[in-house]
Amino acid sequence: IDQIYTAVILINMTEFWKEHSKDATMEEMMLDSRARELTEQELPEILSMLPPLDGYRVLELGAGIGRYTSHLLTMATHVTTVDFMESFVERNRRDNGHHGNATFVQADVTKLALPHHSINFIFSNWLLMYLSDEELTCCLEKMLNWLQPGGFLFFRESCNHRSGDCKRDFNPTCYRSEAQYSHLATSAQVEASDGSQTFGFEIVFKKKVQTYVEMKNNPNQICWLLQKVPRSSSTQNRFSTFQQFLDNQQYTRRGILRYEKMFGAGYVSTGGPSTTKEFVDLLNLKPGQKVLDVGCGIGGGDFYMAKTFGVDVLGLDLSDNMVDIAMERARTERLPSVQFEVADATKRTFPEGSFDVIYSRDTILHINDKLALFKRFHSWLKPGGQLLISDYCCGEKPWTPAFEAYVRQREYVLYTPSEYGKFLKQAGFCSVHVEDRTAQFIQVIQTELQRAEAIKEEFIQEFSEEDYFAIVDGWKEKLERSKTGDQRWGLFHAIRK
Repeated sequence: IDQIYTAVILINMTEFWKEHSKDATMEEMMLDSRARELTEQELPEILSMLPPLDGYRVLELGAGIGRYTSHLLTMATHVTTVDFMESFVERNRRDNGHHGNATFVQADVTKLALPHHSINFIFSNWLLMYLSDEELTCCLEKMLNWLQPGGFLFFRESCNHRSGDCKRDFNPTCYRSEAQYSHLATSAQVEASDGSQTFGFEIVFKKKVQTYVEMKNNPNQICWLLQKVPRSSSTQNRFSTFQQFLDNQQYTRRGILRYEKMFGAGYVSTGGPSTTKEFVDLLNLKPGQKVLDVGCGIGGGDFYMAKTFGVDVLGLDLSDNMVDIAMERARTERLPSVQFEVADATKRTFPEGSFDVIYSRDTILHINDKLALFKRFHSWLKPGGQLLISDYCCGEKPWTPAFEAYVRQREYVLYTPSEYGKFLKQAGFCSVHVEDRTAQFIQVIQTELQRAEAIKEEFIQEFSEEDYFAIVDGWKEKLERSKTGDQRWGLFHAIRK
């Protein structure tokens, strides 16, 4: 029965694309009458998301008539382009066959076979939505085998509903949600040939195609960049990735909204709007400046900076749940100068000198190699650019057993404020200003506990009594850890020369 079902699907898919590939035009391939106008805007946007491809062997899946092939060929050492429809492959060969670094293949991606570790980068545009969940899982595993360790997969899909306006009597497309794609991609894993290690994908970033937002009011065109990495064994090992751990443990949607109830509307960091205003004022922001917020949470600080100072803000957070809520709020705020993306700041890349300010609140405690991250920040800032960070720190060891257990359970990586400051200097920053703000931290926690008591009934009605006491007990434990001197809170300001 499964074989018959698969055969029927394949026949239907073949008939669908025969109908939409008669002339091998851009309009047919994109299933949109505005294909050329859209391409003019979206193509440079998509290409700007790709990592440097110098020296890379690239596999382009679902290449179509070669809308991206010609550009990939100028960026990479070699490009193997694959498409299901012979007419598309021939059009691509006709337009791009003069390049000496291209191979053109007509094949069904579900049956494609390549040597292990033969590819550095896989590019896929509007392909995975034509595969069943089973086919997609199988293809993701094959991609992991084809890629070298550290290699990348970039894919772009129509999520939730169709995008093109061409008439379709039959539509074999599977319009998955963003969450479904993220889950399927990060759950795939393969073993090394000698069985010594397991590899999987981790998300570098997930973001919307702004061209479709601006030209078609369509926020459902989504891009992912993933990297093949070894799977580590840790206390979170029942989750495939650290992102899954965050979204299913500390930062569930309910957990985030409980935090917001304590910190203030729009905020999930210490002090909420009051500390945000105080710290942002230190930056002396100017209209038109570009700000990167690393660990943006649900976006309250980003909306504040954009509305108050007229800056452009890009908010990054590794938690899908955080960014989903931030985007919901963005639709209400209607601030095109604020954008959000799910991203891993330790893997994300930006051109040197992209930002005037990098801002981060109580986030870098999750990062193991802080020096490497600070070097990235230094590169991303313009000369004279500012870095402002507040973060959880620690006192000198030995710590109390309770604090040891807390740090281990959360998998935090903490340093004393002075050690933190040394990392910033080693990364190349000058005018590094380090402040131990633990006394303020304690005062803020006490204020938030008083507010929690005042809104107890409201909190319980919105969530539950169990939720209320879980949060209040957590705040009391945080207060105790800070009073013993184990938990510290640091504020760091630095300049790129």
